[in-house]
Amino acid sequence: MTEHPWQTILGQAPAKSNAYKIIRIAGHTTLGKTTATKRYEDSFYIQVGPYKGLNIEGYFELHVRVYFTTMSHDLDNSLKIILDCLQYTKTIKNDNKCTRIVADKFIDKNNPRIEFRLVEV
Repeated sequence: MTEHPWQTILGQAPAKSNAYKIIRIAGHTTLGKTTATKRYEDSFYIQVGPYKGLNIEGYFELHVRVYFTTMSHDLDNSLKIILDCLQYTKTIKNDNKCTRIVADKFIDKNNPRIEFRLVEV
């Protein structure tokens, strides 16, 4: 078991329900990322630090603390975006290798963020 250190990503993770939109490409409809989602991914990429490029191929646990600006946000909706960002930054090879998620929700009006660590199992 390898426990990686905690990492902080500033900014509020967009909810899964607001992260994608229907787009048309060559006459076919598909899902595309919203501008807000793309911005969050780019910000995540810059802030992910030592996790960038780890390319964890095996099973792992995600431990995450999500700090929202208000209580109205759903914790579970942010988890998919976080896992997608971990793939985008090549921290993990595939989010289907996640065996456990330990998630806590907090409120911080002035400093929305996530704090996460991965544990390879």
